[in-house]
Amino acid sequence: MDLIPLVFSSGWASGVNAYLAVLVLGLSERFGSFSELPDALGRTDVLLIATVMAVIEFVADKVPYVDSTWDAISTVIRPAIGTALALLVSGDATSVEQAGYAVLGGGTALASHAVKAGGRLAINTSPEPFTNVVASVGEDIAVVGVVLLAIRHPWIAGTICLVLLIIGAVLLRLLLKVVRRGWRRWKGRPEPAA
Repeated sequence: MDLIPLVFSSGWASGVNAYLAVLVLGLSERFGSFSELPDALGRTDVLLIATVMAVIEFVADKVPYVDSTWDAISTVIRPAIGTALALLVSGDATSVEQAGYAVLGGGTALASHAVKAGGRLAINTSPEPFTNVVASVGEDIAVVGVVLLAIRHPWIAGTICLVLLIIGAVLLRLLLKVVRRGWRRWKGRPEPAA
């Protein structure tokens, strides 16, 4: 198994929905024939906790403003889980390699979490709740798909995660410009010089 794209992909997934990423990896380890995945992920207690937390996140992530509060709380949790997954997956690597994998997994989780949380803040400016539900379901499907793909085809999954991260960051930057411009117009301030 190629560790760099697997760590990158699991880090990206952790930044979007950490508990779902752990649950999918754990179920894959428990019921699949993936000797590369650490046994700790398939333990019953890990699967139960991941299931309960994934259900809580599933509900919280669909409600406007509750999702942003959940994201704020998860700012520490998601990168920590991305780091833990990187350390678990890297297993027998040397200490220096494990440190690099931990930085990659946690850093990727933090980056994808920032894109998700920023996007949700922008979505919460719309008056209707349906956008939150559509965005959340799309994120959940992406996490499951990326994690399952990362187990079998880590380089493809890693490439998809990189593209999603770049697109998300660009869209978030554009959204922030539009929100700032609208805020200035509403407050009656002139546009700053370019």
